[in-house]
Amino acid sequence: MEYNRMPLIGDKAPEFTAVTTQGEINFPKDYEGKWVILFSHPADFTPVCTTEFMTFGSMINEFKAINTELVGLSVDSLYSHIAWLRKIQELEWKDKKHIEVTFPLIEDIRMEIANKYGMIQPNQSNTQAVRAVFIIDPKGIIRTILYYPLSTGRNMDEIKRIILALQKADKDNIATPADWRPGDDVIVPTAGSCGTAKERMESNDSNQYCLDWFMCFRRENK
Repeated sequence: MEYNRMPLIGDKAPEFTAVTTQGEINFPKDYEGKWVILFSHPADFTPVCTTEFMTFGSMINEFKAINTELVGLSVDSLYSHIAWLRKIQELEWKDKKHIEVTFPLIEDIRMEIANKYGMIQPNQSNTQAVRAVFIIDPKGIIRTILYYPLSTGRNMDEIKRIILALQKADKDNIATPADWRPGDDVIVPTAGSCGTAKERMESNDSNQYCLDWFMCFRRENK
């Protein structure tokens, strides 16, 4: 099998048309103006994947509230997808029960889409997609790529945090520090000249503070 180069951050999301559990989609065209989490899972009816889908399914409204849609993919058939999602509605895990997965789950038996996105990694498996996550912005640009091994379930709160951080950075032209959460202080762009650096270090602006000339923060909770 020939494997494609994995698309990179900043690339246009590779286009495809696919059959899904919610009908045919044209990607990313159908999602213009929205953020998208495109993610792959190794196989239907597997325990780690089931916990992930129960979690994503329980968070659909949280993601919609931040203008974000979910699109899943595996190399299983559409009928396998439907049977598995029906079974998920019967399960209970932690505080999650009767979860209805209403986001599309792509059928990719020929692995064409998985190969476009570098989701098939031979040293892990030739027949299953790894746990890939592509966060794609409203213009169809890939902004984040996460890869997990087959054995490790994803942290959905972190995926949501990344989207919130990207949205904040785009809106306010800032960066977010380690462990940033909404409401935390943010990092302003590094000074581009000696004069600007000096002004910042000597500034009395109560909304901004610097640890050094290259590391200045803006207070969010004033």
